[in-house]
Amino acid sequence: MRFDKPPLTHDAQLDLMIQRGLTVPDRQRALHYLRHLNYYRLGAYWLPFEADHQTHRFKPGTTLDDVLNLYIFDREFRLLVMDAIERIEVSIRTDWAYHMAHTHGPHCHLDRSLFKPAWRYDERCHSLEKEVQRSQETFIRHLREKYDEPLPPIWALVEVMTFGQLSQWYANTRRRRDRNAVAREYDFDESVLCSVLHHLSTVRNLCAHHARLWNREFTLLPKLPKKRPQALVDSLYDGDNRNIYNTLTLMVYLMDAINPHHHWRERLIQLIDQHAVDTSAMGFPDDWRTLRLWQPRSI
Repeated sequence: MRFDKPPLTHDAQLDLMIQRGLTVPDRQRALHYLRHLNYYRLGAYWLPFEADHQTHRFKPGTTLDDVLNLYIFDREFRLLVMDAIERIEVSIRTDWAYHMAHTHGPHCHLDRSLFKPAWRYDERCHSLEKEVQRSQETFIRHLREKYDEPLPPIWALVEVMTFGQLSQWYANTRRRRDRNAVAREYDFDESVLCSVLHHLSTVRNLCAHHARLWNREFTLLPKLPKKRPQALVDSLYDGDNRNIYNTLTLMVYLMDAINPHHHWRERLIQLIDQHAVDTSAMGFPDDWRTLRLWQPRSI
């Protein structure tokens, strides 16, 4: 079937929304938002307010502000998630580089025997060489100009790795004891940390591309710990949950490990309360506020 829908003007878009039952008190204000927020993009945020997804009729009483409130929540939510992922990424970089350098030397990443044979090692090194060549960081230029090695020492190299690259290099570190040395910093088994990092790298990419996050269903789920750490295990939803609740719980746990004085948990709860979001659509259990990791932490 060929796509034959014509593009609609902003006025026509707004008329269609009103025709479907959306309450719009201020037409000019609504048109302003449509000029700056793609109608198609905004549509993802009014889906929860539709009474019928076939006719796209809105539930009685739904206003444009209801839709915008959810849109603004998701935007602020993505920024908050990115804030935590940044701190988690920097921590993992630090621990992996420190362990590998002290165990296998400053240029351990140039020793292919330290990485899994089935991994495309040469291709990964080439990708990092391109990252280094592109980098305008002063410390990278200094190392590139002064030393002969094709790549900087590992503690410098991790600073130009993407989170996805870091996740892959860690997961494909050949020796399990090397992976576990890093995972123990967070009281994880290495298989759990490998999976969590892979998952968080996809979440980070969604945030970086401004994709809808709040009620997303994930296809790539993190492996969840079964026995320890106990506070985390007690707070995870151990069921068919493809939403973001377990991701956030893992992030709260990691933030506690990285910086016990953080306020990220409180900021997230405040954001949820401020926008009165339906947390069940995010996979939150009814009793989530009573669970151990969601309690305010006293230091």
